[in-house]
Amino acid sequence: MPFEPGQATVYDTTEAIAQFGRAMKKTSRPVALVPLGTGLHAGHIALIRAARSLLGATVIVAWAGSQVPEEFAAEGVDAVWSYRPEHIWPKGERTRVIPRRAELEDPDRVSYVLTGQLAMINVVQPTWVIVGEKDYEMLVNLRHAVTDLHLPVDVRGVPTVRMADGLALSLRNVDVAQDAHDAALALSAALVAGAHAAEFGEEKVLETARGVLDAAGIEPEYLELRGINLGPAPEQGDARLFVAATVGGVRLTDNVGLPIGIGFKNLETDGG
Repeated sequence: MPFEPGQATVYDTTEAIAQFGRAMKKTSRPVALVPLGTGLHAGHIALIRAARSLLGATVIVAWAGSQVPEEFAAEGVDAVWSYRPEHIWPKGERTRVIPRRAELEDPDRVSYVLTGQLAMINVVQPTWVIVGEKDYEMLVNLRHAVTDLHLPVDVRGVPTVRMADGLALSLRNVDVAQDAHDAALALSAALVAGAHAAEFGEEKVLETARGVLDAAGIEPEYLELRGINLGPAPEQGDARLFVAATVGGVRLTDNVGLPIGIGFKNLETDGG
């Protein structure tokens, strides 16, 4: 199959995309891999654009949808790996990588996605893999696995893309009924409120965020403050606030970074 840069050339077998990855490596062309699923929204486009911004990068999107979106070529994607689970595991899924930091979302699901992403990395052999901070637990576990298994790839996280009202863009959020939209906004509002209480410590952050959720009548599945590597939050330093709740029959998740024990106002002061 002839390859034209920026034309989203489709490779529909593992062997073909692996050969393409090797060819780029032989010509010293760095490769940026963007692993996606079956749905596309502006958050995914942001991942592609982040990959395109890397100097000299050949961008490969791994895509599990039945039709390859026209947006890939419009965004200058170089190659599309049109894959199915059976392409990654032709003899069936016989091996799982089980992360020790899978405590928020379903551990089995985290393990399944992580193993698939590691397999993709081994097939494509990219220089970078680009994933979103929307699934922050997944991002951290991928970084841990890449480091612990000594894989020569750099995992880059891209900030969550949000609508003007603060709602994070995700395939699940699209499924929220219009009459439940305001309730869904309470998740991001709670995170923002909690983050702005960061200078007063963990207890105040959680109390503030929970107050917003209570006012909206939302009982979270979890509301947790963690360190940036998913361990306990430090008394002072970078942390991450996570929330999950079912709104309008749809399970939603979100997270935000914050400087615990410091606060944003003090960061601005230190910055002059």
